[in-house]
Amino acid sequence: MKAAELFVRCLENEGVQYIFGVPGEENIDIMDALLDSTMQFITTRHEQGAAFMADVYGRLTGRAGVCLSTLGPGATNLITGVADANMDRAPMVAIAGQGATTRLHKESHQILDLVTLFAPITKYATPIREAAVIPEIVRKAFKVAQTEKPGSCFIDFPENIAAMPIAGKVPLGVQAPYTPAPADVKVDQAVPLQRHLPIKHFISIGYSAFVSSILTVFIAVTHYISIS
Repeated sequence: MKAAELFVRCLENEGVQYIFGVPGEENIDIMDALLDSTMQFITTRHEQGAAFMADVYGRLTGRAGVCLSTLGPGATNLITGVADANMDRAPMVAIAGQGATTRLHKESHQILDLVTLFAPITKYATPIREAAVIPEIVRKAFKVAQTEKPGSCFIDFPENIAAMPIAGKVPLGVQAPYTPAPADVKVDQAVPLQRHLPIKHFISIGYSAFVSSILTVFIAVTHYISIS
């Protein structure tokens, strides 16, 4: 199979249902692989729209939204939505096609250093330079995007790598992201301090509550119970 097919299988393995984006020459192998996939590709009029759709999908579900673009200006159009997802802690994985690695070293049509461009606005940005590492890169991107604090990740996928044959590789096992909790000793230290606060009641809710059932339960309980 082609590396692009392995890449698509890795996305399926992560539970991806929708990919928002714009097709192009440099991501054509991914588009071909999607024809035999369980995922639905949703074509947008502009890459920025695709990024914001993935952003909102991540906010509403807690699972990484996925957007896809081609190289150069197609990828730069993703930037606003990717940055917004990262700043507002919405899990997202952005993927951009790239020119062949044989022309990345020179001035060539629409070739940009996309990894350097996306690095400041993502939690993790990386190129794929060997087909064999695709399962590791996809697994890491989704793990990092969905682990506290959630945010966006970026994968640069050159067209010649996507077209390479690859055998003997399968997606890595998916583990649920670990939700961090304070150490017991820190909780024991905080309780006496809160008892002496000037306000009567003190409640602290983290951002994760907004993308989980925790906030729903909290509202349901406190709405009907008088806290004194």
